[in-house]
Amino acid sequence: MKIVSFYPGPSRVYSKVTEFLYEAYMDGVLSWNHRSKEFSEMLEKTLSLMKEKLLIPEDYEIVFTSSATECWEIIAQSLTREKSFHLYNGAFGEKWMNYAKKLKPKTTGQQFGLEEKLNTEIAIDDESEIVCITQNETSNGTHVSCDIIDQIKKNNPNKLVAVDATSSMGGIVLDFKSADIWFASVQKCFGLPAGMGIMILSPQAVQVSESIGENAHYNSLNFVLENFRKFQTPYTPNVMDIYLLMRTLEVSKGIERMQEKLLGRIADYEKFFEEFDSLNFLVKNKEVRSQTVLAIENEDVEKLKKEALRAGILVGNGYGEWKNSTFRIANFPAIKKRAVKKLKNFCWSNYK
Repeated sequence: MKIVSFYPGPSRVYSKVTEFLYEAYMDGVLSWNHRSKEFSEMLEKTLSLMKEKLLIPEDYEIVFTSSATECWEIIAQSLTREKSFHLYNGAFGEKWMNYAKKLKPKTTGQQFGLEEKLNTEIAIDDESEIVCITQNETSNGTHVSCDIIDQIKKNNPNKLVAVDATSSMGGIVLDFKSADIWFASVQKCFGLPAGMGIMILSPQAVQVSESIGENAHYNSLNFVLENFRKFQTPYTPNVMDIYLLMRTLEVSKGIERMQEKLLGRIADYEKFFEEFDSLNFLVKNKEVRSQTVLAIENEDVEKLKKEALRAGILVGNGYGEWKNSTFRIANFPAIKKRAVKKLKNFCWSNYK
């Protein structure tokens, strides 16, 4: 039986990935030297397509990393002199803060509630150089709007604002000008195999990196930027994912069309789950509910997951404090209509 996956990452890859992989193999792309002219041209084209299809400002710079988690490290070591300030309401935002503390022990943060809109007037101490926000919290299915992020930036113009958009970039429209640092991984909304992160930097972030001048590591941001400006990488990169990203962006209709599709689907999900007593959204406040990751409550999650798997459906485990009371459903672009229909039929047959 073929399993349809709703796991929120790594998640389902685009159907055309099989075709693109074959092309890459036949054309010798997977054997390209990363110092070759062919690779540099591919990297240049990929970065250009990202700006075009994701509506990234022309003066922002893009680099690739091994993962979104590596971006936590780069931000702490290359963009923070002493202290960052983290606003979080779930496990991944808290993990980011705890990791940053290992490199910059003065780092602090403040938690806000699951159903709570992030307060744009929150007091951030003068010593903190970066405000860190998880835009889409994968652990509990919440999100912070770009309007709120923009207001926090306006209220703190001398601080950088860094945004973890791991589960939303590539699926919804992000106002990149509302923050200075954005990062994500390709195995979620980008619909690609895991193994590459994306980092997007404002001119202000680049200036801070250059003024700090940190160059003690192989992934020091100044060293990474120096290479990417020549359409090279300081390391042997994930050539396969770069090629697949380029090819999927080439055929993409753009982020606005992508968002339209996902918002229509989330609206359908909301109507659908209103019909159930035993399947309910963990997050009741629609204003803070994620548009790309659904966290659904059920009294016997383990039984539900096993029954779903027998029906050929893989749903995501709950995470953190919600591990035993929720399961998660990815609402990513690569997921097909027929898969959604299969999931709904399973829920209706077993829980209505």
